[in-house]
Amino acid sequence: MSDESETVPSPTANDAGVVFHRIDPVDPATDATAGAKPNLTVDATVDAKRDEIDEGLARLDPLTKRPRVSSVLVCIIAGLLLLLAAAGVWWLGVRTAQGQNYDDMVFANLDTVMPAAPMALLRLFTHTYVVIGVSVATGVAAALVTVMRRRWWLLGQLVLFALLVFAAHMLKYRLPRPVLVNTISNPANSAPSGHTLLAAAAGVALLLAVPRVWRAAAAMYAACLASLVGLAVIVGRWHRPTDVVMALLLVGGLALLVLAGSRVSGMDAPGSRFSSAGVQIVASVMITAGVVGIAYASYVIWQIEPGLELGARWAIPAAVSSSGVLIVAVCVVVCGLGLALRQLTAAPLTRLGLVGAPPAPPTV
Repeated sequence: MSDESETVPSPTANDAGVVFHRIDPVDPATDATAGAKPNLTVDATVDAKRDEIDEGLARLDPLTKRPRVSSVLVCIIAGLLLLLAAAGVWWLGVRTAQGQNYDDMVFANLDTVMPAAPMALLRLFTHTYVVIGVSVATGVAAALVTVMRRRWWLLGQLVLFALLVFAAHMLKYRLPRPVLVNTISNPANSAPSGHTLLAAAAGVALLLAVPRVWRAAAAMYAACLASLVGLAVIVGRWHRPTDVVMALLLVGGLALLVLAGSRVSGMDAPGSRFSSAGVQIVASVMITAGVVGIAYASYVIWQIEPGLELGARWAIPAAVSSSGVLIVAVCVVVCGLGLALRQLTAAPLTRLGLVGAPPAPPTV
């Protein structure tokens, strides 16, 4: 055997019928495949073949290319309700004397009653570069995950979501703020909070981008990030509670409306659609806890309403505590709804969705 030759296995059998391999020499000069390198380039026809397969699956089962109509309707209704809630919060906080007094009490006193441990963390997020840095990193991670998963329709949804959030930020320069009471805070309108919009939108974008196994964790991360930034902008005396809650509700409402347009590659790929116990448990707990928190904060605010009308000092502790509960609760509800409805629109469970497309024939 020459030094230049290579060997390939040749199967034979012994008397007992056991198959084994004999090594025969192969001359590289006569072997057409010798020294051939694997083709590492991505064939442009792969995507076209995948699209053809998807079209065939869609004719058999439309849910491989779109969510259920009921899921779309839930997204639209829930999204509109959150946007209406944002408008209601703005009206109560800006257009009433009680709302302006409430905002001013929390604005002036939140940093004085907050415990030392959470205050240290919140102080970190009173630096603009920290808020912007973390939010941008989260948004970039969402975009990268979307591209790596080849979910191109979803990438378009995220771009649309970002544009809608930016348009919502422009409300700050259009909405009026009448001076109904003398306040410590700036009398000019500051709703919605731009920093809260940025952080909440980045967290929700990551929630929409990640695959099923990471959705529950992404929802909890988004809720924590939005809560920290929402409280920090009040501690730093950049914004009032109304600004923060309005921003959170706007992000949630816009995200759900964008989810209503989920199609084709905006959904999980057929063959990877499964129910998730983690998503079900985390979403249920977040929505339930958030609703309870909102109800508690609303009850406290209703109880101190006479003091808010007069600007009484005895109402300050309850106003401050209720604002913290309210902000965290709204964050949790928004992210919980986003988690539940993302799973509904991304993975409608059908037989073809579970099995997926047939295997593609091997390419030569």
